[in-house]
Amino acid sequence: MKAHRKLLAILFSVSSVFLCPAEARKNVLFIAIDDLRPTLGCYGDKTAITPNIDKIAEKGTVFYRAYCQQALCSPSRLSLMTGLRPNSTKVWDLNTHFRESVPGAVTLPQHFKNQGYLTRSIGKIFHGGGKASKDPPSWSEEPMYDQVRDPKLRYALPKNLKGNGLKRDSVESAKIDDNHYVDGKVCEEAIEALKRYSKTPDPFFLAVGFRKPHLPFNAPTKYWDLYKREQIPAPESTGHPTNAPEIATRSWKELEGYTDIPSDGIIGQEKTQELRHGYYACVSYIDALVGRLISTMSNLNLSEETVICIWGDHGYHLGEQGLWTKANNYELSLRVPLIFSIPMQKNQGSKSHGLVELVDIYPSICEACQIEIPTDLEGKSFVPLLNDPNKEWKKAAYSQFPRNRKGNRHSKHGDIMGYSVRTDTHRYTEWRDWKSNRLINKELYDHRNDPGEMKNIAPIKESQGQLKALNKVLNEGWKSLK
Repeated sequence: MKAHRKLLAILFSVSSVFLCPAEARKNVLFIAIDDLRPTLGCYGDKTAITPNIDKIAEKGTVFYRAYCQQALCSPSRLSLMTGLRPNSTKVWDLNTHFRESVPGAVTLPQHFKNQGYLTRSIGKIFHGGGKASKDPPSWSEEPMYDQVRDPKLRYALPKNLKGNGLKRDSVESAKIDDNHYVDGKVCEEAIEALKRYSKTPDPFFLAVGFRKPHLPFNAPTKYWDLYKREQIPAPESTGHPTNAPEIATRSWKELEGYTDIPSDGIIGQEKTQELRHGYYACVSYIDALVGRLISTMSNLNLSEETVICIWGDHGYHLGEQGLWTKANNYELSLRVPLIFSIPMQKNQGSKSHGLVELVDIYPSICEACQIEIPTDLEGKSFVPLLNDPNKEWKKAAYSQFPRNRKGNRHSKHGDIMGYSVRTDTHRYTEWRDWKSNRLINKELYDHRNDPGEMKNIAPIKESQGQLKALNKVLNEGWKSLK
């Protein structure tokens, strides 16, 4: 009898979704910001000038402990977009297309498209380079600015418009308007899309992907002028963590390819501050563009019928732990900003410290829009946390990163996989041989005493009990969270 009632409840829920009139269904504004760590005022960053994103946070929920599944663009974005973790998508690099390994996967926008939504991609939503940026089944219209190879959309100064390749100087301050760079053009196209969608009866899923603050740190001069360089905090640490294995701290070699960066990757104090200044300038630039989108939403009377999700695809190192960019299993590369707002949210401006993951966004947007949640997703809807941010939640967040035995980059799954788990108090990582699963190295960081992850205490005798407990959590895996 209980099973019968449960089945009836499910059928009623599903049918109510499909019988609901189109005009009553919530729209989705889905904002991806490339390489954005929680460098935002709403996350307590006292340096960041981000009034527009902070205002959105005041209407929704800020997730203070949100984590990506792999700190690299394509794998991270695909976990979010498919609701599947990297070992399920079998995408661990920048080149593999997920349709090659999971051809039947239904992406988040594809699912909404199947429910009668207009789905649109403007900017970087999937990886943003080569075939990995494309997925026609996901969209109702041809994506725009999903790939950008034209240097004139990346740079403005004459010296940076000369040369070969896409990497010129790592920073640029130019007296230009916001629409010179590609992100400004993405914003303009998104505004035009909102205007058009406001006149249609169908609900929309509009994905807007900004490339900054990804390198190069280029922004109009007015955003650089918001900050005094000498007042931007220096990295809290500049050396690698004590007892950390080399494989954990190996550089991705992303920064070294720029013309103003030494080939040996050694960044002096002056250059470090310039780079950090540029990162903050780019964050403020994107904040201004987000503000234009939100203002347009308000003017078109779309705000009260649109779910807003703002997310970064992974964190970022700006010299801390002697590391730059991402591509590792440390907190700074794995922790991401995530802001979620639903129309008429009861508990506005809430802050949740519950452990959530980017793979949770797919089921969460579905639930927020009263769309059926596919059963094969590997995340968990965090919608209950919107109105009860202190609700008991996940005990752990799971991430990973591959390495080759030699070299800085990896292809496919690499030779060695680093599996990492974040609990309330610790981060534990095991580096294992891909073929044999043999344990090669392990790391343990106590966030109660070492929030900057500067001392690997795995080798210490007193840590053995904690290691055993966290090994169990790691081996139980994400399935234990559902």
